[in-house]
Amino acid sequence: MDTFTPFASLMGGALIGASAVVLMLLNGRIAGISGITAGMLSLKGPAPDRGWRIAFLAGIIAAPLGLLLVSGGRPDITFGAPLPVMIFAGLLVGFGTVLGNGCTSGHGVCGIARLSTRSIIATAVFMIAGVATTFIVRHLLAGG
Repeated sequence: MDTFTPFASLMGGALIGASAVVLMLLNGRIAGISGITAGMLSLKGPAPDRGWRIAFLAGIIAAPLGLLLVSGGRPDITFGAPLPVMIFAGLLVGFGTVLGNGCTSGHGVCGIARLSTRSIIATAVFMIAGVATTFIVRHLLAGG
């Protein structure tokens, strides 16, 4: 199993947690990516509210570039599905985010840390749906 990267995973999780804590401490905001993105794209909110949202999302985009500079190479990423399937899957994730009033970063990282019952239930539903979908795709549809 050569794809097991415990140190990189630990560091990534620590950075996600730290960013959520810093955003809560400095802005009093929850680091839910779907909410941050929706607020940035919304024309209804005040303009000063967009600055920190743009900075947060720019950091998400810049982080992999920083890893590339530090490590000297990019990780080998492969996708097991054709592009149309991935686009459809992305649309389903977006629909689920709207349906669940948030995403895994808002509910799973920040909501569970705040002991939010709604977030605990939402995260449990995300996980159950993910396990069920993986089982169906890999074992039932793929022929075992």
